[in-house]
Amino acid sequence: MTIQQVLLLLLLWMWLPHPCHTEMLFRRTPDLRPKKSGGRASGHDGKAIHRQKRGWMWNQFFLLEEYTGSDYQYVGKLHSDQDKGDGSLKYILSGDGAGTLFIIDEKTGDIHATRRIDREEKAFYTLRAQAINRRTLRPVEPESEFVIKIHDINDNEPTFPEEIYTASVPEMSVVGTSVVQVTATDADDPSYGNSARVIYSILQGQPYFSVEPETGIIRTALPNMNRENREQYQVVIQAKDMGGQMGGLSGTTTVNITLTDVNDNPPRFAQSTIHLRIPESSPVGTAIGSVKATDADTGKNAEVEYRIIDGDGTDMFDIVTQKDTQEGIITVRKPLDYEMRRLYTLKVEAENTHVDPRFYYLGPFKDTTIVKISVEDVDEPPIFSRSSYLFEVHEDIELGTIIGTVMARDPDSASSPIRFSLDRHTDLDRIFNIHSGNGSIYTSKPLDREISQWHNLSVIAAEINNPKDTTRVPVYVRILDVNDNAPQFAVFYDTFVCENARAGQLIQTISAVDKDDPLGGQKFFFSLAAVNPNFTVQDNEDNTARILTRRNGFSRHEISTYLLPVVISDNDYPIQSSTGTLTIRVCACDSRGNMQSCNAEALLLPAGLSTGALVAILLCIIILLVIVVLFAALKRQRKKEPLILSKEDIRDNIVSYNDEGGGEEDTQAFDIGTLRNPAAIEDKKLRRDIIPETLFVPRRTPSAPDNTDVRDFINQRLKEHDTDPSAPPYDSLATYAYEGNDSIAESLSSLESGTTEGDQNYDYLREWGPRFNKLAEMYGGGESDKDTS
Repeated sequence: MTIQQVLLLLLLWMWLPHPCHTEMLFRRTPDLRPKKSGGRASGHDGKAIHRQKRGWMWNQFFLLEEYTGSDYQYVGKLHSDQDKGDGSLKYILSGDGAGTLFIIDEKTGDIHATRRIDREEKAFYTLRAQAINRRTLRPVEPESEFVIKIHDINDNEPTFPEEIYTASVPEMSVVGTSVVQVTATDADDPSYGNSARVIYSILQGQPYFSVEPETGIIRTALPNMNRENREQYQVVIQAKDMGGQMGGLSGTTTVNITLTDVNDNPPRFAQSTIHLRIPESSPVGTAIGSVKATDADTGKNAEVEYRIIDGDGTDMFDIVTQKDTQEGIITVRKPLDYEMRRLYTLKVEAENTHVDPRFYYLGPFKDTTIVKISVEDVDEPPIFSRSSYLFEVHEDIELGTIIGTVMARDPDSASSPIRFSLDRHTDLDRIFNIHSGNGSIYTSKPLDREISQWHNLSVIAAEINNPKDTTRVPVYVRILDVNDNAPQFAVFYDTFVCENARAGQLIQTISAVDKDDPLGGQKFFFSLAAVNPNFTVQDNEDNTARILTRRNGFSRHEISTYLLPVVISDNDYPIQSSTGTLTIRVCACDSRGNMQSCNAEALLLPAGLSTGALVAILLCIIILLVIVVLFAALKRQRKKEPLILSKEDIRDNIVSYNDEGGGEEDTQAFDIGTLRNPAAIEDKKLRRDIIPETLFVPRRTPSAPDNTDVRDFINQRLKEHDTDPSAPPYDSLATYAYEGNDSIAESLSSLESGTTEGDQNYDYLREWGPRFNKLAEMYGGGESDKDTS
């Protein structure tokens, strides 16, 4: 404990009444039991009032907190006037902390505190005391309540609710501007002494800020504090009790103060002149570059608006403010041309959008700079003299005639020569052509307005030195009309005249059309090519004409059809005309002029046959003709029917006798190779399956060539059998000369045997087994086929 604290405790001890003097020396308190008194008093009702004798009365005890002695701290003494000092009375204590914190001597009534007491935990304690007879345990004094109050000492320093405060104040604020208020609390008793009286002082942050000692309000202490110079400040505030006197306890806190921005700085360009470059081919809207004026302020105070206020390029360029970067973007407003102008000068201004009137005195919140824009030369494509061309030409012009000329130039200073060409996708028929040097367009094929009235061409111009850089221009060619088409009948006319017609009767109204389109409109004239005794043409002068009869009556027996040539002419130059022929049929009509029949053959039919009967007769004739045609076609089809109709027929109709195979019983085997064996086709071979008649001389058939086709071979054999009277009634194809594939026996063909000279002995066939018995019978004993034939 410091010396100051010891002195303070001594002073407090002197000021406070000593607790040892607190004992029962007061007047008696009223007894609960009624007692006789020596005096009487008269009440309002005239009755006597008995005054009760007061036994004891309690005041509050005082106890100093934070006792540091080794013994129990003496609080006070309870004493009753009934106590004779013989130990017959017993003092009892109850209430807050009785028996634990506070104890009492039953005989003497002395009260002690058993431990240190902190007033900040509990400022006073309420207890109850009673004196009783030790032997009878009856109270000699009524139970009475008293208070032990704890006297405060300065044992708590002031504390702030937050260790670090955060505050802000606008920059450039006047002196004394309130920043923030800090408040410290002291747990000591504010009603007793100066232990809880707090005084504030500033330990760190001078000379920028100050604090009010009584309130803790922090204020600015310097004028014109600039955020751009310093933005953050740290202020340490001390709170000290005992009114700030020596020996008081203290606590501190830190306040971080930020200067907030105000618009006290104008925007400034870093350079007085800015140079930019852009190619002349840049399209409208292209960004050339950016300019930026820096502002020391932040937020909305630093927002800048850019504008072009002067210069020779105000109509060629625009400037747009980029909000996120606070830059001015310069863009192209109109197309540039290096050959027309190569340098532009702009005066650009940057101005704050939010100006604080309090700081007008700091100067205008705007700045300007000069922007020079250089236009760079680019090899540009040729430029046509017009955006499009329209040429008109008559359709009858001669080939090679120039219909018009397109012109283009090189906009570059070098002025390179230009070459012209036609886009053939726009002239697929190659009707036009162009001179590559001078751009003259001429015809290469005849024109015909009636086929195509308009031709939309595309001409390409390219520099000779840079053919990849091209320009196109549309060329519209309109074909003007020339009267080169003669008028014709508008439709095909089916005209008839009644047999009972009268002279001057209208039988047809005709009109004409013309592919030409004269400016004054079409005008047609109708006339007859020659005078006609039967009909005439009357022009209606409205591009129509009437066909009239010139005589009475017409006969289908004499003439059933008339041909009437009509000449149609137009009125344009040169006049074109054509002759159209009307076919006029003579028809039978009723009395009203309605056509009934126009066929002259109908007069030769019996009168009793109706139209339905004639139709039935025609149908019968057609059906008979169809039947005859079908019958003839079927007969022809039957003649051409092939010998072998299917694969099965080959096995059934073609029998091979000289294939040894499985023997004579194997009748199902057949090898198509026999038909392809050239050796099987020989001349002068007679049939061996029948006995030929001697009346017929064997026919000579030409030998088939090697590797003959199967179909040709069969057709040849079929033809031979059809013309051979000795052939059987069935078409049988017998092959004797082919033994089959891979036969180990030599040939036994009778055909080959017939070619040998002399007789042969076939007795050895009987030794070959049962399969050759029949051959042995056929050739062994009888005459040979050669002899019999």
